[in-house]
Amino acid sequence: MRIIDNVNELLGDDLKSEIAPGSKVRIAASTFSIFAFEALRKELENVGELEFIFTSPSFVTAKVTDKLHKERREFFIPPAPGSESSLYGSEFEVRLRNKLTQRAIAKECAEWVRQKVTFRSNSTGKPMQQFAAVDEKIAYAALQGFTTADLGYERGNAVSNMVHRIDDSPMTSQYVELFDQIWNNSDQLEDVTDAVQEHIASAYVENSPARIYFLILYNLFAEFLEDINEDVLPNDRTGYLDTKVWQSLYNFQRDAAIGIINKLETYNGCILADSVGLGKTFTALAVIKYYELRNKSVLVLAPKKLSENWTNYNANLTTNIFASDRFNYDVLAHTDLTRTKGESLGLRLDRVNWGNYDLVVIDESHNFRNADYAEEKESRYQRLMRQVIQEGVKTKVLMLSATPVNNRFNDLKNQLQLAYEGESDNLASKLNLSTTVERVFSDSQKVFNEWSKLPPERRTADTILKMLDFDFFELLDSVTIARSRRHIQAFYDMTEIGAFPTRLPPQSIRVPLSDLPTAPSFNEIFEQLQQLNLAVYTPLAYVFPSRISKYEDLYNVGASGSRANLGQKGREQGLKKLMTVNLLKRLESSVEAFRLTLAKIEGTVDKALTRLDRHEDAILDMEVDLSADDVDDDDAANVEALSYGEKIKIDLRDLDVESWKRDLWHDRETLRELLDEMRMVTPDRDLKLQKLKALVAAKAAQPINEGNRKVLVFSAFADTAEYLYRELAPSLMSQGLEAAMITGGAHSAKTTLGTGYDFQQVLTMFSPRSKQRHLAMPKETGEIDVLIGTDVISEGQNLQDCDYLVNYDIHWNPVRIIQRFGRIDRIGSINSQIQLVNFWPDISLDEYINLKERVENRMVIADLAGTADDNVLTPETNDAAFRKEQLRKLQDEVIELEDVRTGISITDLGLNDFRMDLLGYVKEHGDLATSPKGLHAVVPADPANGLRPGAIFALRNLEADSDVNRGNRLHPYYLVYVDNDGNVIADHTEVKSLLDLIRAGCKPYDQPAAEVTRFFNAATLDGADMAQYSGLLTDAIGSMIDVTDERDIDSLFTGGQTSALTQTIAGLDDFELIAFLAIVDPATSIETNG
Repeated sequence: MRIIDNVNELLGDDLKSEIAPGSKVRIAASTFSIFAFEALRKELENVGELEFIFTSPSFVTAKVTDKLHKERREFFIPPAPGSESSLYGSEFEVRLRNKLTQRAIAKECAEWVRQKVTFRSNSTGKPMQQFAAVDEKIAYAALQGFTTADLGYERGNAVSNMVHRIDDSPMTSQYVELFDQIWNNSDQLEDVTDAVQEHIASAYVENSPARIYFLILYNLFAEFLEDINEDVLPNDRTGYLDTKVWQSLYNFQRDAAIGIINKLETYNGCILADSVGLGKTFTALAVIKYYELRNKSVLVLAPKKLSENWTNYNANLTTNIFASDRFNYDVLAHTDLTRTKGESLGLRLDRVNWGNYDLVVIDESHNFRNADYAEEKESRYQRLMRQVIQEGVKTKVLMLSATPVNNRFNDLKNQLQLAYEGESDNLASKLNLSTTVERVFSDSQKVFNEWSKLPPERRTADTILKMLDFDFFELLDSVTIARSRRHIQAFYDMTEIGAFPTRLPPQSIRVPLSDLPTAPSFNEIFEQLQQLNLAVYTPLAYVFPSRISKYEDLYNVGASGSRANLGQKGREQGLKKLMTVNLLKRLESSVEAFRLTLAKIEGTVDKALTRLDRHEDAILDMEVDLSADDVDDDDAANVEALSYGEKIKIDLRDLDVESWKRDLWHDRETLRELLDEMRMVTPDRDLKLQKLKALVAAKAAQPINEGNRKVLVFSAFADTAEYLYRELAPSLMSQGLEAAMITGGAHSAKTTLGTGYDFQQVLTMFSPRSKQRHLAMPKETGEIDVLIGTDVISEGQNLQDCDYLVNYDIHWNPVRIIQRFGRIDRIGSINSQIQLVNFWPDISLDEYINLKERVENRMVIADLAGTADDNVLTPETNDAAFRKEQLRKLQDEVIELEDVRTGISITDLGLNDFRMDLLGYVKEHGDLATSPKGLHAVVPADPANGLRPGAIFALRNLEADSDVNRGNRLHPYYLVYVDNDGNVIADHTEVKSLLDLIRAGCKPYDQPAAEVTRFFNAATLDGADMAQYSGLLTDAIGSMIDVTDERDIDSLFTGGQTSALTQTIAGLDDFELIAFLAIVDPATSIETNG
């Protein structure tokens, strides 16, 4: 007997010398590796037979492991038994596995097992000795396992690895007898030969790309699956899946709803930012129903104009398609948060128990992006935070927003504060952040500001994604769900959903104001508007300088926290600017809207002049009569911000009355001149109106989809909508077309079919299929062909029976145009193609944009906040430039909402879809814990979609320190894509785009891609010659070292934790290959790297 120390003398070498042709080998060990077979292949292939006992339960389905599996939910990841996963190489055989030859080895090993080997496994769970015997002459004890590390060929982690070599015949016989005794005891052992063969085969059979995709996801998101439990996933026992609203969801909406519930339970808040036309309202209703079934109290806060979208579903109405679900949530308007008395939407505001809601759903949550105005009175945001969220029961917050991330990350931070109750530590403690939430956002804002100064060619989404810290991605990915239309098309089976309609190129229409020879042009009217002082809105501007401090003390508003003051003088200047902008917008909209506003301002000026002339009293009470109804939706919030809530009292002795009176006179003259010109433009002389009439008639005569005569007309202003309805309805009826108008509120609807129809009924009659009229209004046979509406119906409505949408006025914010078009550009449309028509002012686009900028920049409002970021009315130059580019694009194409957002979209960041993909796969197919590492699949190249010939590697860093490396969202896992020359196509920092590419390449193939697989196998000699791909793997890891070094150096010069000097990646041996994707173009040959 002697000792083999596996340093100077190796167990593998001794076995080679002792195993003779025809030998019988017995091994009892905890693990078996195909690489150990490869090391001793020449000898093992010549043995007579080999009997192998797994000393711990392996590959068995007996009571021991069965009980464990039954106790776990199907998506829980049990740790893979070491013996099973070691079959394809233990953790100490990574270097061998990284040579990528395991497929060829597994194939040869499987053939040898089939001919020579029997495997049995300990089925009792009781400890068993590990040893080996060659014939009856030599025994080896004690073994650790049967891997190349145990044979001495690779370094393991054991302090020592000594084995006794026993050649004493009596002692050897004892080991052989013990082995045979156990071998023949069926109570202790179970034959697992077939299971082992099947597992080995899985390392060499051709893998479907889809399987490799899920295998990669399984490794990347294992922690997510471990964290998923009954506490944070919807509980099936509530019966939520049986409700009508859940059954009506498309699969992508269902995934979002489950994801939202998971995030609400984990982080207490979530922002749903799905793109226009993807049904956020239904998704939110499904989440609401789930919480109602758990006896939770729910409040929906919506803009007043959108309240109908919600009140329709919690009422016992025929138009409520979910009436059987008996929704019981409350609905209030955003503005109700600044009211303490009165009634709103059926609720007495002085009796609302604000602190008793378990879930608050905020529609259009970006309206709450400003944490506070500089006011003594409590802002709606502050009251929401204090009274609804912080007081009373623990409140979860679901926010719905079309534009959650733009160029001000502070907006997003303020929305998220609602979710974590203003206590950022609550959220930071649940996330793997290296700093505070506030620091994450302030750092991100600095990065954005730097990025926005880059030249246009470098100012791309890719650039900013690389500049941003990964804490930002971690934070957003944890609390947001955002999918674009492109995303849904890529991730979901569109046969179940139905295709989106094809968008025809937009029609851009420009017509003069009138055909009257004396009618002024758009530019001429604008020049007249520029002469207005609008002095009636700015009385404090005329107070003598020596007396102004008196009014500053009276009407300036004290700052709260770090907020700057906005005095009454500043508010007046803001109001003046608002009215200037508003006049231009109403001129753009219609002659009628412009006329009415001119008359209203003239009346206000008249009243002021009359009172000055009469000198009724020494104190002048000024109250500007301006409501949110006078402006478009985007400016309504500004009206609220600029209003003080009481009359302004000015002592006339403190006022330069003559100067004010002179400016008021001048304004009145200008207004009267404009009014006289506008009154000449009667409807029959209004060329824009006549053009619309012609468009509707032509569309009815020649539908773009067979039999569809429907037209949806949008205007920003109720005055314009009423004018159009009044002028169009008679002529439409004469053509056999029925018309309707909706401008907001339950009783604002008018139709040519008669009276008595409310908001929802009119929409149902306009789009009977999408609104399910057969259920909502089964006795109604009338149908509306032309619907004229304001932006009250620009969101949350499915009107996809219609195929033709007219923007009668171009909204200054391109997002609104896309939201309007989203009413008909939706999944489930019956139309094969849809048309967008935009009316533009009768000037060139450049003139129009320049004119807009002149108006917006003419006066700078006093700063509403401590930073320019929160200034309500001052446009950012970058934002203006970006909108200018989008308005140009709108001339020729329908742009996506993601393209309108400045800089960055959440859809560039979120990994939630991949997690949902994995969750669905694991539920259906079980986990992948025992799958071999190092597997590959072959997919065809598709350069047009980013898949160039090369390889994408999924790797795990073996020396990972999870607290150190912040340069990779997936740490310790890494994805790298290199081409066939070893050039990096996408490095490990580009996580989302790499996963998108893998998914696009793999998901369609649930079977191996035959042609490219044959080509790959021929080029690699069926996996035996993997030098090319082994070289690419080395290149991939080399690129990661370069990127990591660069980031480490950068981290030394930025705030926060540095990753420099803390961890080094030496090379290939620091990584384990999880799987790889070979992207092959048979038209090009694979050249071997030198």
